[in-house]
Amino acid sequence: QVQLVESGGGLVQPGGSLRLSCAASGIIFRINAMGWYRQASGKERELVASITTDGTTNYADSVKGRFTISRDNAKNTVALQMNSLKSEDTAVYYCNAEIVNLSFRKYDYWGQGTQVTVSS
Repeated sequence: QVQLVESGGGLVQPGGSLRLSCAASGIIFRINAMGWYRQASGKERELVASITTDGTTNYADSVKGRFTISRDNAKNTVALQMNSLKSEDTAVYYCNAEIVNLSFRKYDYWGQGTQVTVSS
């Protein structure tokens, strides 16, 4: 019933910026934590950043000071502003959300993934 739709990925030069967005749609009672994960070729998927309903954030050490996660609870969206991008940031980025349905059951949902490539 619920879908996460991502946008904003693409190709950018080192030092550049990108903004990823993710919108949740469907029958939703509540969205708990939301986050962004990434998976580079040959590596495991890792947490990049997460944010709780009250705005508490957590970042991977590798992106602290460069990335900013935010959410709009009224619109059921989460965004990831990525600045000072490095080649090491190249990966498929996935939106994630824990969503409570009208039966008060919790489920993890994932976006389809969007490619971010940092290259000169």
